[in-house]
Amino acid sequence: MKDGNPSRFVASHVINLPKSGIREFFAIAANMEDAISLGIGEPDFVTPWHIREAAIFALEKGKTSYTDNLGLRRLRNEIAKYVEKNFGALYNPANEILVGVGVSEVLDCVLRAIINPGDKIMYHEPCFVSYAPSIRLCHGVPVAVRTRPEDDFAFNIEQVRSAWQPGCKAIVINFPTNPTGGVADRAQLEELAKFAKEKDMLVISDEIYSELTYEGGHFSIAAIDGMKERTVFLHGFSKAFAMTGFRVGYACAPREIVEGMMKAHQYALMCAPIVSQEAAVEALVNGKSSMEKMRDQYHRRRDFIVGRFNEMGMKCHLPKGSFYAFPRVPDVGMSSMEFAKYILENARVAVVPGSAFGESGEGFLRASFSTSYENLVKAADRMEAAIAKLK
Repeated sequence: MKDGNPSRFVASHVINLPKSGIREFFAIAANMEDAISLGIGEPDFVTPWHIREAAIFALEKGKTSYTDNLGLRRLRNEIAKYVEKNFGALYNPANEILVGVGVSEVLDCVLRAIINPGDKIMYHEPCFVSYAPSIRLCHGVPVAVRTRPEDDFAFNIEQVRSAWQPGCKAIVINFPTNPTGGVADRAQLEELAKFAKEKDMLVISDEIYSELTYEGGHFSIAAIDGMKERTVFLHGFSKAFAMTGFRVGYACAPREIVEGMMKAHQYALMCAPIVSQEAAVEALVNGKSSMEKMRDQYHRRRDFIVGRFNEMGMKCHLPKGSFYAFPRVPDVGMSSMEFAKYILENARVAVVPGSAFGESGEGFLRASFSTSYENLVKAADRMEAAIAKLK
């Protein structure tokens, strides 16, 4: 029998994956007295009472069983109505919708369903931390598309064209974007749709922040003629309805792709929790008013914190969606990681270094404004004082 470090049993492609830079700062801040966290992208609002009540009522009625692998039919019916009304795409709830354990899980399902070893998957950077690792875990090859601050981190089709390589099978997009708040308008998405058709690529569109759009309306690539057949539309309840702990997300896609996703889903997780699915039905049917009130608060906070960042010399574009600001690190000779640690230690404010979101995030910070207005005022004052010491 061989002796040695148990790490020899861990797959090499897993060992080589970096840990999330977000969690590191959150863990430090959680153990720091009087620290203010602008690090985690989670609503500070409690899930609206009527949604919690629906979950409680489901338990009282004894709803504790498994559901269909695809999710409760009643929930899929409501998802189909919601997506058609708000995104302009029509899906059959019988076989074109899969309910999973948050958008992260349904993203994992679609990647496992489509990737053959060595397939290349494009995605834009800076981006949500899980995209590239999730592709690698499926033995795919991530291909990054840089978005630029001069474009407010919106899409630039020329950047996509220059990044494309033979063997690219799909592209993952996320608008509004975590961490930059960048958006893509209809004209930009139509250019991407044309390119996807030209290269015969699938588009995986993560639209979890779509309800948190502050200027103009949100437009989905799935609504473009000819794109439903080559789009996987991802959405959920965590951000707009403040339901992070319920862990419910969903995918809408052609039947053949949903069937492949369902295989990955059923063998790993069986189904999303029934109580969470019952709460999700209530969110879709009666949650619009609560969602809009929360969005109005985020809008007010965004305007404040972006203004304060610019006042203190941290140049920051106006994010048109999500609940993140993405300011530049001031010119003090520090990397984004070094500056984030300095702010944590000297201002007791946790922000996330832009480098956690890919190489193109270097030189920036992500600051979540999903915390109270009062906390944002305190955090901005502390950061300004800490920056003044460096000058």
